[in-house]
Amino acid sequence: MNRLLPLLALMFCLPLMAQQAPLPITSYDYALPENNVSPIAIGMGALNVTYQGDFYASYSNPALLGNNQYSAFVTSFRLANNDNLSFWQATQLSNALREKQFKYFSLLTKQAAWTYQPVASVHISEFNAAMDSSRYYDYQLDKVQISLAGKDESWQKISAGLNLKYLTGRLVYLREHKVGTMMVRDAFIDDKVKGFSTDLGLTLQEGNFIFGVVAYDLFSRLYWENYSSKRIQNRMALGVQYSGETLILTGGVQGKLSKATDTTYHFGLQNTWTWNAPSSSYQNTATQSLVLRLGLYSHDFYGTNNINFTFGTGYNYNIFRFDFSLNNQGMRIRDSEYLFSLGVGLP
Repeated sequence: MNRLLPLLALMFCLPLMAQQAPLPITSYDYALPENNVSPIAIGMGALNVTYQGDFYASYSNPALLGNNQYSAFVTSFRLANNDNLSFWQATQLSNALREKQFKYFSLLTKQAAWTYQPVASVHISEFNAAMDSSRYYDYQLDKVQISLAGKDESWQKISAGLNLKYLTGRLVYLREHKVGTMMVRDAFIDDKVKGFSTDLGLTLQEGNFIFGVVAYDLFSRLYWENYSSKRIQNRMALGVQYSGETLILTGGVQGKLSKATDTTYHFGLQNTWTWNAPSSSYQNTATQSLVLRLGLYSHDFYGTNNINFTFGTGYNYNIFRFDFSLNNQGMRIRDSEYLFSLGVGLP
């Protein structure tokens, strides 16, 4: 009789297993401030729609490539959340060799850029407290992006840019519970997804001021093999920048147009110190620069715990550059997320 019970339970569950389990993914919202791949943008308040000196500008606003005259290869990465590092430990360049949670590669060349980014990478494997049910969730979504920008020859103040994205990924999902000594499957999904998305951006320069607007995932679709297609949540951002000789001040707003409570307000500043130093090469001097960035953003700025404070720094030596940023909520430095960037200019 004891052996018969698990068998009967399994037979009872077979019709349920034959039914298609619902997708456990309920949100396709990726253009969030904390997901920004640029330590330059993160350091200046986690939003950049106006600063042309950001080598990751194609992610934030493709129109910023309209005035770009450089070619470079850059990559950024975020330390895994389980790394318990102090601020000074995180700033050490040796952490570039540690395990990473997030990567972004970009090849920038004049008014175009090619990038690769893991948009989503979630892995969960857990049992409940009673150890009688388990859940396995593995979702990966990768993006390959081409960015193009241009300017109107009759009006050089305006730049426009377009991101074309190809998305591909896979979801593996398993949920089980225990019956007797056996684990019975409640739901199982192994499905692939492909899709596309587009961003559209504009900038306008008037003297020392630059104004920018960008729509993220304006037209998009994700096509699952065995489920109905889904649309990626579109967002919009507006920004303004004042540029002095060495100081830059920025302000912006980002969110869903239909939900005021989801809107975030961003403020940032950057100051740059540049000098020439003797070089061991055939050149007489090497150009170096040091950058300091500060910023903050929030939905309502109601209380310190509702404000994200950002900090960033960067160092440039001729064609080589290193940038670092941290993003923390409520001034809790221990819980900060650290983002690094390494780049090299190309001839």
